[in-house]
Amino acid sequence: MTLGKDSGGAASGNPAVRRVTVGEEDAGQRIDNFLLRECKGVPRSHIYRVLRSGEVRVNAGRISQTYRLQVGDEVRIPPIRVAERAAPAPLAAAARHEFNVVFEDEALLVIDKPAGLAVHGGSGLSFGLIELLRQQRPQAKFLELAHRLDRETSGLLIVGKKRTALNAVQDGMRNGELEKRYLTMVAGRWQNPLQHLKSPLYKYLTADGERRVMVREDGKPSHSVVRLVQRWQKFSLLEVELKTGRTHQIRVHLQHAGFPLLGDDKYGDFPLNKALAGEGLARMFLHAALLRFRHPVSGEMLELKAPLPAELAAFVRHVDATQDKDFG
Repeated sequence: MTLGKDSGGAASGNPAVRRVTVGEEDAGQRIDNFLLRECKGVPRSHIYRVLRSGEVRVNAGRISQTYRLQVGDEVRIPPIRVAERAAPAPLAAAARHEFNVVFEDEALLVIDKPAGLAVHGGSGLSFGLIELLRQQRPQAKFLELAHRLDRETSGLLIVGKKRTALNAVQDGMRNGELEKRYLTMVAGRWQNPLQHLKSPLYKYLTADGERRVMVREDGKPSHSVVRLVQRWQKFSLLEVELKTGRTHQIRVHLQHAGFPLLGDDKYGDFPLNKALAGEGLARMFLHAALLRFRHPVSGEMLELKAPLPAELAAFVRHVDATQDKDFG
């Protein structure tokens, strides 16, 4: 990427127009996301405003906010003044958090995400994991999420450090070449050692504007493979392999089958969740435990694992000590 400036404005201290030539690392990125990175601290609403106004030009022409950049594009970024300010206290404090890095090289970063942390800011959240990583690594030219995990889900999360690597990983996901397995505990005694769930999933918004998913005939094709790990009198520990990556897929598939996830505050058994909080389970029992995929640069097959976090492992021990086990 190369930078340039229009004449005028800089000498008087006013922000100047910038002209940025797109390199390989930014090719394929949407213009709105590119501007959010280039104009750090500028509110998203302001970015969209200057896009709609036509002040942002690519190769001297107007573009939409969904335009994807190509190598060699020249992007005109208008003067955008943002008051310098320190990071908000919560972000500054959280940015000191040490993430558990499971794998890292020049192309990829894989984090064992803790429960309770959103993967990105938005919907009332000022920051998430990706913003914290960027705060911690100001020298990093590129850090983008390859996929998402729900806020209350812990476990393996892939972050691209190069756009080419990010695109390759996402292509692998779309083509079914990346294996993702989760561990969850559900209410009820799951019977089958191996079972395929293929109910179509439909996404909608509630009256309050919250995102929800339900099983419906006109929903998107969805496929979860469920394996029984352990079974007790009232609960079952399951491993779920995702063949598709729909929103809330595991939670809705299992709830529809009559086995709600323990601690799930959207689709779960709410009285049971309240009772379990008194027994030490204060979160949703869902953990991204395994990733298996081919490295986008070296071609090496990677198998990455993240053990159950301490609070979930402790709850498994509690159930094992208080209920009779009849499987596993």
